[in-house]
Amino acid sequence: MRLTERLDSAIDIATRAGQQIREARQHQEFDRHYKQGSELVTDIDVAVDTAIGDALEARFPDEHRLTEELSPDQQSLDFQQPLWVIDPIDGTVNFAQGLAHVAVSIAWVKEGQVQLGVVHAPFLNETFTAIRGQGAYRNGERIRVSRADKLARSLVATGFPYRRDSRTPLMRRLTAILTNCQDIRRNGSAALDLCDVACGRLDAYYESVKPWDFAAGLLIAREAGARTGHLYPCPQGMPTDLYGENIVVSAPDIYGSLTDLLKRADADRVIDS
Repeated sequence: MRLTERLDSAIDIATRAGQQIREARQHQEFDRHYKQGSELVTDIDVAVDTAIGDALEARFPDEHRLTEELSPDQQSLDFQQPLWVIDPIDGTVNFAQGLAHVAVSIAWVKEGQVQLGVVHAPFLNETFTAIRGQGAYRNGERIRVSRADKLARSLVATGFPYRRDSRTPLMRRLTAILTNCQDIRRNGSAALDLCDVACGRLDAYYESVKPWDFAAGLLIAREAGARTGHLYPCPQGMPTDLYGENIVVSAPDIYGSLTDLLKRADADRVIDS
């Protein structure tokens, strides 16, 4: 099957999932609980994950899936085999609280590289798409990253882990960004932060996240002209397109300055400790 056909299927599945999310919020018929004590999950996360999985199984039988709620185990996967990477609701807290930054994220990976990505934002009426080597689009129109060339004038996005005790080490990075950049945004959806970099609303993004949070958005940003990478080397055997620790995505001209700034912040923390 051609990549364009796969992309069309992924767009259709993501759009249907978005409608399911919209209806769930409209009726406010969902329960909340916390996994690992701090991360909010609703029964709609699970229901949408199930619906997406069923749709993919019907169209692409026997292809493996890595999903946030139903199939989150990365250890047993053969990354050389075709793989769907899915976040049914990226921005669960936003969804539950009635905020707009909510997305369905679907990526298809082959031989460890993301080949296509869809990020659908049902409350913003935006669908971002990309095929490897063929550019990035928002609602069918081509998008490009910003022309930012100075950190001092750059708007940077990030996020924070759910566990409060994991946030303290990140404060030096946050201080460095606030001191040296125009400002910072924390929108609560990694997938949409990456898409906002892709279309120039944001100049950069950094965070540590799971593969389902960023796989589709990373390709979209890269195809829009962003430079993407990691602050530190990836573990051997782990595809870089699926390794979410310390990712950095930005307009090309500020990438080096941004990574240097974040590494200096980390070094200062080590010295102080």
